[in-house]
Amino acid sequence: MLLAEMRTGSNFLEDNLNAVPGLACHGEAFNPHFVGHKGQHTLFGIDQAARDRDPGLLLDAMRRDSPGLAGFRFFHDHDPRVLARVLDDRRCAKIVLTRNPAESYVSRKIAARTDQWRLTDMKHARRARIRFDADEFADHLDRLQGFQLRLMRTLQTSGQTAFYLGYEDIGDIAVLNGLLRFLGVEARLDAVSDRLKKQNPEPLSEKVENFAEMEAALGPLDRFDLSRTPCFEPRRGPAVPFHVAAPESPLLFLPVRGGPVARVEAWLAALDGAGPDALRRGFTHKTLRQWLRKTPGHRVFTVVTHPLARAHAAFVAHILPTGRGSFPVIRAALRRSYGVPLPEGGPGPDYDAAAHRAAFLGFLRFLKGNLAGQTGLRVDASWASQTRVIEGFGEVVLPDMVLRAERLEAELAMLAEQLGMVAPGLPPAEMEDAPIPLAAICDDEIEAAARAAYARDYACLGYGAWGR
Repeated sequence: MLLAEMRTGSNFLEDNLNAVPGLACHGEAFNPHFVGHKGQHTLFGIDQAARDRDPGLLLDAMRRDSPGLAGFRFFHDHDPRVLARVLDDRRCAKIVLTRNPAESYVSRKIAARTDQWRLTDMKHARRARIRFDADEFADHLDRLQGFQLRLMRTLQTSGQTAFYLGYEDIGDIAVLNGLLRFLGVEARLDAVSDRLKKQNPEPLSEKVENFAEMEAALGPLDRFDLSRTPCFEPRRGPAVPFHVAAPESPLLFLPVRGGPVARVEAWLAALDGAGPDALRRGFTHKTLRQWLRKTPGHRVFTVVTHPLARAHAAFVAHILPTGRGSFPVIRAALRRSYGVPLPEGGPGPDYDAAAHRAAFLGFLRFLKGNLAGQTGLRVDASWASQTRVIEGFGEVVLPDMVLRAERLEAELAMLAEQLGMVAPGLPPAEMEDAPIPLAAICDDEIEAAARAAYARDYACLGYGAWGR
């Protein structure tokens, strides 16, 4: 039994569970308005009237006739007779899915206003802002807390445990596979389902018309974390094979794609008076652990770049051109499905600053949805959030220094000095192969679009406006 509420991600979790051989989740089987899913009124030969007379008929049929391990979603306003029966059944596995109550409240009101309860791609998204009602929210919170307290007490007094997930946990493949272990299922998921997308990934301040009133009503303690920027960007792995160590010096570089990787690698080789071929590459988890263990006093560093400059570099390297290095499938989808005004065959003689600005602005707006998990296109490492990339590094090794691309020479020299070494000169910056430089098109609208796409990078890494 999956114990959840509306707008907590239960549809998405059900999708993932139903992708596993041996599991079958049958929706909201005891919803008072339908049986299983909206518009459905019969399940396992039991119609809604028979179910309402005796919900045990459907429970028994589900257990008897469902392929594999049967399950269903249950909300606080579903048939209470089912809750009493199933909570007491020690043979039934309980999964408890929760979400920040303020977020679920706002999400439910937006869905009710737009009549959009599921999303498969951002191009179909319907937008709305809602007004916060303090009394309505108090009732919402009281119902949720009462239900959760009842669940907890019943499990405690009967000596049972449940598998607890938060809203953002259901995008974590490791947590989902942990849930499968809890259920006693042998199969494992290789990837999280990409059929459903997050509908409203923006912070609450962008979704609530009277956000100041909401903050005031909920008090100065911010118990519901209203100011945070939710992150639905896919988690990234540690990228161990791409780590680079100096030939002799105790330095390990964790490259962030889209940044000055080639310059740093050349500097790292020159630090030991060697060429790039002498750098140590191709690590595995095992060989990296060996290097760390056998290199006392080692330093691990990475380099971050202003999000706007990095997005522009990715755009001109992979999206704008049609030749080598381009991403033709993503480029075609941007033109066809997301309205990005890219030239059909790459930039020609008539491609000017206005055209470049319009195309890049369209790409930035796409990135906001792409990084929020609202598209079917991959989040490429070239434009993934740098905070997400660094989090991925942390699964194996964390950088003890995060350098800035705009101050790279001075900060690399400082790093070398800490090792008691003289820093070599830094190679000149790579020339961006852009028909129009970023400086020619950057304005407040471009900056705002980049900040909207990379809100966590701006906040966590302390970036201000580009070029200032």
